[in-house]
Amino acid sequence: MTEDLLKQGTQPQEIYRQRLKRMEDAVALRVPDRVPFLPSVTFFPTNYCGLTAREAMYDYDRAGAAWKKYTLDFQPDLFANPYYKTTLGHLMEAFDSRQFRWPGHGLAREHSFQFVEGEHMKAEEYDDYLFDPSDFMLRTYLPRISGALKPLRMLPCLAELHYLRMLSAPAILDSEAMVRAGRALVKAGSLAKQLRDRAAAFAAEMAALGFPPEFGAIVNAPFDFIGDYFRGTRGIMLDMYRNSDKLLRMLDKVLPIVTRWAIAAARRAGNPRIFIPLHKGADGFMSLEQFKTFYWPGLRQLMLALIEAGMTPFPFFEGQYQSRLEVIADIPRAKAVYKFEHTDIFRAKQALGDRVCLQGNVPAPLLVSGSPEEVESYCRKLIDIVGKDGGFIMDGATGIPDEARVENVRAMARVTREYGVYGQ
Repeated sequence: MTEDLLKQGTQPQEIYRQRLKRMEDAVALRVPDRVPFLPSVTFFPTNYCGLTAREAMYDYDRAGAAWKKYTLDFQPDLFANPYYKTTLGHLMEAFDSRQFRWPGHGLAREHSFQFVEGEHMKAEEYDDYLFDPSDFMLRTYLPRISGALKPLRMLPCLAELHYLRMLSAPAILDSEAMVRAGRALVKAGSLAKQLRDRAAAFAAEMAALGFPPEFGAIVNAPFDFIGDYFRGTRGIMLDMYRNSDKLLRMLDKVLPIVTRWAIAAARRAGNPRIFIPLHKGADGFMSLEQFKTFYWPGLRQLMLALIEAGMTPFPFFEGQYQSRLEVIADIPRAKAVYKFEHTDIFRAKQALGDRVCLQGNVPAPLLVSGSPEEVESYCRKLIDIVGKDGGFIMDGATGIPDEARVENVRAMARVTREYGVYGQ
């Protein structure tokens, strides 16, 4: 499609503008020229080009070439940058990460990396985090999630370094363990800069071809921030009963932290679209009353702050949110995009269609094992019902599975471009 437009004399800058306007119209609940196509992908582009997960995570050049080919072949309206979500093997090694398994480190070469949840903050340590989050992160949390940074637990509390203590405290740095940790940080810094530079070059190349970027930042809801990275699912679920007061205090504590970081990151990127993956608020994880008490207030305040700062939240409601549709409707109109996985998106259209743009939700099993005809039929139904009068973005329920059949993804892209045109 890009090549066709270029042959017709349309400049890349105009193609870029058309794609961006298409997305902005959908978000604003206006009727765009057609349904936007925004498939979320991780390793599908590299699988499509014949790379193993191991090669995709370690070979910067081949991974970048694969993502470029995928982008040109499937024509998403916004491009995703591989250097922020795929080519992370060298950095994971440098940190000796305890939060991931990846090819060659607990997994076979063909398997994509996996997040390993753990209880990295004990229930009795709520007070430590609430007293000084930075100190807890530096001397307790980082040594637990990174083998390379384990020596940081030897550091003194920075808040206590004053007057003569400041002069003597650095002696701890003159130890073999701290020197190793310092070297690991320097190496990680060099690798991170390489990734950042490659990501910037890839973004410039895609912009020159007429593709705007997908997201300017990714942030977690406060409950997920605590549950995913600190307490673990079991820990935070028990805390709703055993440590509810401290959990609520920590939710309040982390809200401004994640909010300020997300806004600053998006502004640095010059991209107001912010992705919010939601992991622990679904039906079956907690009751509706618990959702209203522990989960929704922080998520809502996060989205309101992002909207106030001129950003567009893209929360991804993983799992089912059937019982929560009326609750999550309580945000400003035409300011966010709600992506649903297993929630009945046709029911969501009825409940939320006049409030937010909806994204989704071609089922993963259909993309992996269905036929192109079945995919096309489902996509037409989405366009006819959820896309009626605008406010809809085509995507897979969980994005495009790594193992999706190529012909099914082609069918999804084709029907969106051809059948998803408004006013035809």
